[in-house]
Amino acid sequence: MKKLLLGAAALAFGVAGGVAQAADTVNLQLKWVTQAQFAGYYVAKDKGFYDDADLDVNIKPGGPDIAPPQVIAGGGADVVVDWMPSALASREKGVPLVNIAQPFKTSGMMLTCLKETGVTSPDDFKGRTLGVWFFGNEYPFLSWMSKLQIPTSGGAEGVSVLKQGFNVDPLLQKQADCVSTMTYNEYWQIIDAGIPESELVVFKYEEQGVATQEDGLYVLEENLKDPAFVDKMARFVAASMKGWDYARENPEEAAEIVLENDATGAQTEKHQVRMMKEINKLTAGSDGKLDPADYERTVSTLLSGGSDPVITKKPEGAWTHVVVDAIK
Repeated sequence: MKKLLLGAAALAFGVAGGVAQAADTVNLQLKWVTQAQFAGYYVAKDKGFYDDADLDVNIKPGGPDIAPPQVIAGGGADVVVDWMPSALASREKGVPLVNIAQPFKTSGMMLTCLKETGVTSPDDFKGRTLGVWFFGNEYPFLSWMSKLQIPTSGGAEGVSVLKQGFNVDPLLQKQADCVSTMTYNEYWQIIDAGIPESELVVFKYEEQGVATQEDGLYVLEENLKDPAFVDKMARFVAASMKGWDYARENPEEAAEIVLENDATGAQTEKHQVRMMKEINKLTAGSDGKLDPADYERTVSTLLSGGSDPVITKKPEGAWTHVVVDAIK
């Protein structure tokens, strides 16, 4: 009887201890659908890196009708993946987003043109129709055109902006001379459609001096006042960066993990492996800590929008190292 009581007491203590040590929940909202662009997070979950950090991470895929700033403002996420132009524009409009980590070091954004159009340099853009993504993705493009002093209102001296869906149909159907592409995704959709690389001309935003920071991690400013939240995010960022490191070392396995998490079944192994290898180029060199110089370059690009800038003034408090500095 005594043993039974001791056993029950031990069990009760174990249950109580389990409750006390329950993993902290983190709801992560992605910028887009499940794909290798977000492999680091899926890998961290699959390999147990989040478990090791006492975290229960719920990864929420994005989509064409999902805006991460709106999701977090509405309480649907603790942390979101977003591009800095979108995050800073949202901050100026009243959603106090703060960058706590920057897994992506380099921009993957490009404008891809058919060589047959005769476009060989940005000087040839005038009078052309260019496909542009919206929903916050248009900001780097608008800044670039402003830098080139090319109006986006059409005409012989301007460019006609075609609101591009998240595909490359306007280029394939000859509705646009150039379309927006990412090095890791849409560019390869053009290749897979049968147009060889030799028939394409690409302009990388990084090389044009108008690259902005992509795929950073953002939280609401008020939450950073809570030490427990900062500690939770520090563990989340550390485990996520471990996932990104693993993905760089094991691209095929990382792509397979992404496929296992694709509930739509829309992704293919070939595309995801290729995407993973391109994504790894963009995360290379990042330890998760935002480089202030990269931030300043992004802000300068966004402020150079002429009469229609993305942001109207230099942001204050839009990034912090408090989370990455708290990583043990």
